[in-house]
Amino acid sequence: MGSLRSRVLGWVGRRYLARQSKKGFDLEKMSSFLPDSALVPLKRDGLDPVAEIGARRAAAPIDKLDLPFGMNAWLVTGYDEAKAVLGKVTEFSTDFTNLVGNAGVTADQNPGGLGFADPPVHTRLRKLLTPEFTMRRLNRLVPRIDEIVAEQLDAMAAAEGPVDLWQAFALPIPSLTICELLGVSYEDRAEFQRLSTARFDLFGGAGASLGAMSESLTYLLDIVKKQREEPGDGLLGMLIKEHGDEIDDRELAGLADGVLTGGLETTASMLALGALVLLRDEKAFEAVRGDDESVHRFVEELLRYLTVVQMAFPRFAKQDMEIGGVHIAEGDIVLVSLSAADRDSKLGPDMDTFDATREPTSHLAFSYGIHRCIGAELARMELRTAYPALVRRFPNLRLAVPEDELAFRKVSIVYGLDELPVLVGDSVKDPG
Repeated sequence: MGSLRSRVLGWVGRRYLARQSKKGFDLEKMSSFLPDSALVPLKRDGLDPVAEIGARRAAAPIDKLDLPFGMNAWLVTGYDEAKAVLGKVTEFSTDFTNLVGNAGVTADQNPGGLGFADPPVHTRLRKLLTPEFTMRRLNRLVPRIDEIVAEQLDAMAAAEGPVDLWQAFALPIPSLTICELLGVSYEDRAEFQRLSTARFDLFGGAGASLGAMSESLTYLLDIVKKQREEPGDGLLGMLIKEHGDEIDDRELAGLADGVLTGGLETTASMLALGALVLLRDEKAFEAVRGDDESVHRFVEELLRYLTVVQMAFPRFAKQDMEIGGVHIAEGDIVLVSLSAADRDSKLGPDMDTFDATREPTSHLAFSYGIHRCIGAELARMELRTAYPALVRRFPNLRLAVPEDELAFRKVSIVYGLDELPVLVGDSVKDPG
């Protein structure tokens, strides 16, 4: 299984990394010799996946990905096929060891957490973490989320001139919420926002991404040690109190890092891009000002429509198998385009359009199977709180620049904006 990755990354390592003074391969420069089709799953036209990805799905929901160096990789764009791949536990591996020994990747760069782990390690860690993400446990955060959203809206209302909704609203809400969840100080949230973005932006290169993981883990290891001495009421403290003898510091830091980065950049991108959808769609804007059921439908449709996490963790085939009539061989790598799957007509009619009144679908915005996002309900809580509060407080919210001047990310696993300048107009004072 490792030979496939070795062939590709070994070639890149010898011919490219050596010339880059051990800085890691940079996909912005690699794109000069990677075919455009290799980057299609990570590109968009505004809020929509590029037309080519839809054409590929219509032609073949599982198709060979055109990559150099003889790499045997498959791109999955169909909804049923995506669920089939993501639902297989024993047939595929996402373990970090698949990357070790290639292009300078070492075992000590493993960020830990759930995403890069296979059973039984994944099973044990998720079992420890799951109780902390039940609605019963998460409900304790509701008052604090309300406060965080209100505080950001107050700051926006007090600002003069255009406001960057990304910096003033989208980023602080999940950042502060996750710090509250973890039970650690959020004084360094700006640095963590940088580190989170760095690991997902592929133009930064693999070395930068792994470096961002390493920096955040170093900080979290220090927090874990302090929590060992005096456990608090947050997630880390509760895990130490209830399972302290079952989990070591590195595993705890890895879980915290996964929660931080998995829930920060993704929710921030949702909040910013969702605000853009609201500014585009007057009916949606009014719907979100309505009752809870309307907000629920809006959020679920937005999750499907945007699917900001564009690709699932790569799957490495551990055996020969057939999925959707396609033979996948042991050692093949399978890439699942979540954004393409969530536009599949198998989910219903007109999936390329946004409909705030659509009944919720079984979308894959949080992935599927054992690697489905454990923080899905927390993200929903934040979105259901933030959007109504935003439109009720600022009924005259509008873009401060033409939409074609907005800077969308070029090639990123988590799609988003670099900034979203808005004018808030006259605000409605928070009755609370």
